[in-house]
Amino acid sequence: MDIDSIVQTITVYAIPVLFAISLHEAAHGYVARYFGDPTAANEGRLSLNPLRHIDPFGTILLPVVLSLLHLPALGYAKPVPVDYGRLRNPKKQMALVAAAGPGANFVMGLGWMALWVILSYGLKLEQSDFFIQMCRAGIGVNSAMCVFNLIPLPPLDGGRIVTGILPMALARKYAQIERYGVYVFFGLIVLMQYGPLPEFLIGGMHILQSIFHVLVFPLTFLLS
Repeated sequence: MDIDSIVQTITVYAIPVLFAISLHEAAHGYVARYFGDPTAANEGRLSLNPLRHIDPFGTILLPVVLSLLHLPALGYAKPVPVDYGRLRNPKKQMALVAAAGPGANFVMGLGWMALWVILSYGLKLEQSDFFIQMCRAGIGVNSAMCVFNLIPLPPLDGGRIVTGILPMALARKYAQIERYGVYVFFGLIVLMQYGPLPEFLIGGMHILQSIFHVLVFPLTFLLS
């Protein structure tokens, strides 16, 4: 791939990736504060400013490399600190705090889809237009992050949701997987390259994007 294609990919994906990852993390902090834990706010991480959440490798390099390899553009930001012990109902509410991240990606993906409809059907822009490509990148990045983070393995959000749902004895044992979080994450990246994970992610993304299409159908109908 030539340098022009790399620059174009970075330009198209930059804003969608920054906001997808940053708002994902901020959502955890906002919901944690709602349930009684001000840790993220106290450390200045309760912010919608992407610069407060950027991790140079996870937020910038990894998504670009994956997109150049024609894999879902996954990445991560600096995790927002959450002290689950300060939640009013730690076991139940940790699942809701965890679900806030993928929930934010769902909302952003739907927003990008709505903007794509407006630009495509309202303003009649060509599909090759830069802003159309950015919308498509936003849809793809957020649907990929939503599906990936719902994989039920700690430290991913899906694993923490499962931990919050399981009976206490099982939850404690399941939560111990989180100490191997780095190995879990990179194991999943390897499975994306050599295992069945891409098919799972792409299938989940297609389902999620079908839901987006259904939800924006009234807008599509209005502008068509």
